Amino acid sequence: MNLESAPTPTSVAPVRAVLEGRGLTKSFWVKQGRSLLARKTRVHAVEDVSVRLDAGRVTALVGESGAGKTTVARLMAKIIRADAGELFLDGRPAPPGRPRSYAAQVQMVFQDPFASLNPVHRVGHNLVRPLQIHHIADGDIDATVADLLRRVALKPPDTFTGKFPHELSGGQRQRVAIARGLAVRPRVLIADEPVSMLDVSIRLGVLNLLADLRDREKLAILYVTHDIASARYLADTIVVMYAGQLVEAAPSVSLTDRPAHPYTQLLLAAAPDPDRVEAPALAGRGAPPSLLAPPSGCRFHPRCPYVMEICKSQVPPRVAVAADHSAACWLHVDPNNRRITVNGSVAPARDSSDQRNQER
Repeated sequence: MNLESAPTPTSVAPVRAVLEGRGLTKSFWVKQGRSLLARKTRVHAVEDVSVRLDAGRVTALVGESGAGKTTVARLMAKIIRADAGELFLDGRPAPPGRPRSYAAQVQMVFQDPFASLNPVHRVGHNLVRPLQIHHIADGDIDATVADLLRRVALKPPDTFTGKFPHELSGGQRQRVAIARGLAVRPRVLIADEPVSMLDVSIRLGVLNLLADLRDREKLAILYVTHDIASARYLADTIVVMYAGQLVEAAPSVSLTDRPAHPYTQLLLAAAPDPDRVEAPALAGRGAPPSLLAPPSGCRFHPRCPYVMEICKSQVPPRVAVAADHSAACWLHVDPNNRRITVNGSVAPARDSSDQRNQER
């Protein structure tokens, strides 16, 4: 897939924040060994990550495996509980736990279309159950199911309602999973690697479906992916994560055309390019760090080709490098702790907490 963008909404009306996570932090305890007496160690999966989802827009969460993307998605869906941080729905604190009212507004599409549908039930049953659970089956329930299938381009609906999941292709199963998420009329759809397990030939159809839902139904969509090319194609905004931390965020075209963080540059250099005849100029070294004992300072410094001494000991502040474009990198802060912008001008640097307060 190339880095051309899909058609984006042309409306200039101000966007509205539907769901926002601020300072989300999550760790897990894991055993070191198989013994019952084995010592437990904390895995720092996500640390101080803020993500905003707006109506009628797609936000892509990008990073390598182990970056913490799925953990953030599950925190936003309230499938797991955060150790720290807050969730806001329509600007108000989200209710505790995961009440049915929250689940009705925030739905999640999982990565594996082969495991996310109950194999012993037909497609129709998989779509009827959420309607029954949330008591929203208005009128003819069969007509409602047929409409859901049409919305995800499974036509004619009667062809699919009586089939079992194993009788569908991977792309069709993922469309059914999306239809199930739409059944409760959510305002937020969280799609966790929705095309990673699909054949390349059918990925574009699912991405175009998500773009259509964004434009036609004004859904706020969080698209989780390791593929920065598909993120640019689909998303309005890209948020890049590395080793559990947010390292860069910007409008998708700005981020992919002018990446500010070396890790983002590495992701772009690694993206397949049929026109490339030479090896990428930027080559990363090594592998992502263990989150059992993450490196001090900037977590990317062991792999960074531009590493400085300060990177090894101090966490970089998240600073604005352009309009609506921020990065957490010491390359954009001069020795006097001033922010260096892309045009060479300087201004006082802001740490991540100052920036979050301003965004509020």
